[in-house]
Amino acid sequence: MSATLTDTPRTGRTPRPRLLRGLNWLVVRQHRAALLSLLAVTVLGPIWIAYQRGRMSQALEAAGWPDKQLSQPTFDSTGLSLTVTALSALPVILAVFLGATLISGDQEHGTAQLITTQSVSRRRWVTVKLAWCYGAVIVSGAVVSAFFTWWWKPYRSVFPSLWPDGPVFNNTGPVLPTLGLFLTAAGITIGMLLRRVLVSMAVTFVFAAFVEIVWGELRVHLAPSRMVTYPLATDLPARLSESHEVDRWIGSADGHLYGWGLCAKTTEAASDACVKEHGIVNNVVEYLGYDQMPAMQWTGAGILLAATAVLTAFTLWRVSRSPL
Repeated sequence: MSATLTDTPRTGRTPRPRLLRGLNWLVVRQHRAALLSLLAVTVLGPIWIAYQRGRMSQALEAAGWPDKQLSQPTFDSTGLSLTVTALSALPVILAVFLGATLISGDQEHGTAQLITTQSVSRRRWVTVKLAWCYGAVIVSGAVVSAFFTWWWKPYRSVFPSLWPDGPVFNNTGPVLPTLGLFLTAAGITIGMLLRRVLVSMAVTFVFAAFVEIVWGELRVHLAPSRMVTYPLATDLPARLSESHEVDRWIGSADGHLYGWGLCAKTTEAASDACVKEHGIVNNVVEYLGYDQMPAMQWTGAGILLAATAVLTAFTLWRVSRSPL
């Protein structure tokens, strides 16, 4: 008797249904190490953050915060430093070890030529790889960023970094996942063009370091600054308590501004004479308010997403026009 296609295999075992089939299964199978690593970051990162947040909360409560103002942190900041360092390094790690190797590894080992000689087009194959890569990066970055934001917001007054600084601004809100996405897309593009894994990783690392420097300079320009004027001999207005100072001047009654160090003389008498000579009556501060932070982050995220879209479009155009 001949066997039919519906017969049970001779092993007696019924094949388990697969959640993924075809090209999706192949891509996940091929990059399972990277995807499992990102899954570990997504699961273990929030657990670590929740643990460190609990330790900080207990230490601050024991010290009487917030009723008692703390001149110095009373908690062990080692865990916080490790967390901030890991989160800040995450976009670069993704770019170098995931983005730069995603296509260049297949090009170097001949996998790309093998797959694209089958019934799958080059564009479809790269599209599926990009979809899984981008999805994993966005989910992982969004989850750990949300947990770090949950840690930072209620305790921001005792954090060693202020809100415009990179350790806070880049690791909270939408910036971390979109920065990781952009650098990963850049690594993919670099790898596709260079076609060699180690060279692509090195170039991607240099590019990511350059982007981090440029991004640090760009942050304070993501929103228009504000101006506040207050009398010379009075305290800072309350609105400046959590602000980022961009520049400072001293001004006369007619609105003329001078550099704040104009009357910083060696003696008090000389300073008073300078103030009187120039008719200086006000302090003038240019600043960014804490309430501008969400808009700045979303503006930055929009720029990063637009740049990612450009790189992705170029990658898809290139693979559809040139053999891998």
